[in-house]
Amino acid sequence: MLTAQREEKAKFMSDTLRKYISREECSQAKRRKTYRQEIISNYQGLYKLDPKLFLLPSFRKAISENTEESFRRIISEPFPGVFVFKMFQPDFSEKLLLEVENFRKWANETNFTIRRPDNTSKYVFFPEVCGTMFDSHYGFFIENGEDRDADVGFHVEDSDITLNVCLSKQGEGGEILFAGARCNKHMDIDPKPEEYFDYCHIPGQAILHRGCHVHGARATASGRRANMILWCQNSLFREMQTYEPEFSDWCGQCVHEEKENKSQILAVKRKEMFRIESEAEPPRKK
Repeated sequence: MLTAQREEKAKFMSDTLRKYISREECSQAKRRKTYRQEIISNYQGLYKLDPKLFLLPSFRKAISENTEESFRRIISEPFPGVFVFKMFQPDFSEKLLLEVENFRKWANETNFTIRRPDNTSKYVFFPEVCGTMFDSHYGFFIENGEDRDADVGFHVEDSDITLNVCLSKQGEGGEILFAGARCNKHMDIDPKPEEYFDYCHIPGQAILHRGCHVHGARATASGRRANMILWCQNSLFREMQTYEPEFSDWCGQCVHEEKENKSQILAVKRKEMFRIESEAEPPRKK
């Protein structure tokens, strides 16, 4: 196993950890599987998920090459921990919006209850999506403006990595305001001025960030905004967080506290050094 590929090691660890998950987590996983299977078995989509039809050639090329260099060519990082890249063909957003409307219609006609992760207007789709490094993917659709939710307050998400793609933006407002990444023990700590970052949505453009990166959506002043969001989870990553060091290098508050801790230790050492030096000095002759 020591010489195995990364994916094989991750699968081995995930399979091992899965034996120790709680009954609640096991029941939740079964409910999600049943929910997805019901959609797959009964819902007839309008379009087929052909990557050549909805993904940009540059994005498909980066995925195909699967190297750091190929991803750096298409991804920018306007703010630490927030990655931006173009993902979809221009006409895909319109097709996806039509798919969402079709899904709503089907759910209404069949009395199918759409699961929502919280109190915003979100709609599940792409239930068959899966991957090798993530145990689960949870995709949904969100609309803001007019009769939909006008704004979304600061929050973190039940994901390890979040993909957020703007499908449509008409009117003003709806920007995402990031306010710093936080570990579990620092979720209630207020952000510092340098941790704020405003991101303005561009249709067809995606952003990638940690689920624990605190953020909210500004009110949509006019028109509507529609986004596709994908929550990605990895049980191995979550279990390993239990054993992470005292200070996380990605948590803004941890970084701040670590700097303060080092400064205090350095101050104590300096004080002790001055004391030793002063005691070592010979007494001055009178």
